[in-house]
Amino acid sequence: MKTIAVKASKTYDILIDTGFFDEAGSIIRKTAGGKTALIVTDDIVSGLYEKRLTDSLKKNDYRVVSYVFPNGESSKNTDTFLSLISFLAHEKLSRSDIVIALGGGVTGDIAGFAASCYLRGCGFIQIPTTLLAAVDSSVGGKTAVNIAAGKNLLGSFYQPNLVLCDVSLLSTLTEDVFRDGCAEVIKYGIIADHILFESLHMPIKTQLENIIAKCVTIKRDIVMEDEFDTAKRKLLNFGHTVGHAIELLSEYTISHGHAVAAGMAIESRIAVRMGLCKEDCLQNIQQMLQLYDLPLNTQFNAEELTNACLIDKKRDGDKLTMIFPLETGKCVLKEIPVKELGTLMQQGLED
Repeated sequence: MKTIAVKASKTYDILIDTGFFDEAGSIIRKTAGGKTALIVTDDIVSGLYEKRLTDSLKKNDYRVVSYVFPNGESSKNTDTFLSLISFLAHEKLSRSDIVIALGGGVTGDIAGFAASCYLRGCGFIQIPTTLLAAVDSSVGGKTAVNIAAGKNLLGSFYQPNLVLCDVSLLSTLTEDVFRDGCAEVIKYGIIADHILFESLHMPIKTQLENIIAKCVTIKRDIVMEDEFDTAKRKLLNFGHTVGHAIELLSEYTISHGHAVAAGMAIESRIAVRMGLCKEDCLQNIQQMLQLYDLPLNTQFNAEELTNACLIDKKRDGDKLTMIFPLETGKCVLKEIPVKELGTLMQQGLED
């Protein structure tokens, strides 16, 4: 079992292995304590894994209750959040009890935000069941829900007490959902590790444990340096400025990973036009995205994308911080004047 320790505002471990899911109750009992465990999951994951987790928790003397919501990004809203908060109160959870996110990024974001707000903070554990959650969203403490104006505009920083990543849980993913996670893995190679990027020419599925551990280690190191996203942590948003705009414009019918993939390609083309990276860097990025059947562009035009980007969290007054590759394994933060964004966006859309 690989153990990756995070020392941020809360110190916790990320455990990565295959086939230890049924021991979750014992591990959680030793780590988090409490009397009641609330499982938060969606209606797909519930049918796959909820009973096994419930049985494991009950064997370790937990009272177990569950909150199940409809799967998909459309559920990541204030209605679901407030409903979950009401459920926590109805079940009389105390601050020493635990909320367990069993699922992907949507589940982790909703459950984590609720755990951060209920009684001003109760125990929180992440058990990712998607590649995207395993390599990215389950680690680092970003929690949020979407509102009509944009993605993740209501949220908090709230580190979990523990992350349990059983790689065997990823075996039930559809190809589309798995590719969402591949986009985030590719992102880590581009922003921080050329060797990781090159290793992706071999299928990710053949090296899952090592890939997850490498991505998590990169994110751990960045989060420990900049937990609250004021400097270096912004590198993790490569592809996300445009990607979030695509998600919003599609009314979340385009998934996060596919939107981020298109965002990385578009932002890389902008980097070439700005003279920040060479054409061969762009080609390497685009070829890798194509290898995993991920998109390189979007049907939305420059004006639509620009307007959607203006409500991005990374905007500061009349400037927007964007992330651009210099080469695979190294990216840079650039402040872009809002008045120039439309022109750059048009350049990014041009193949």
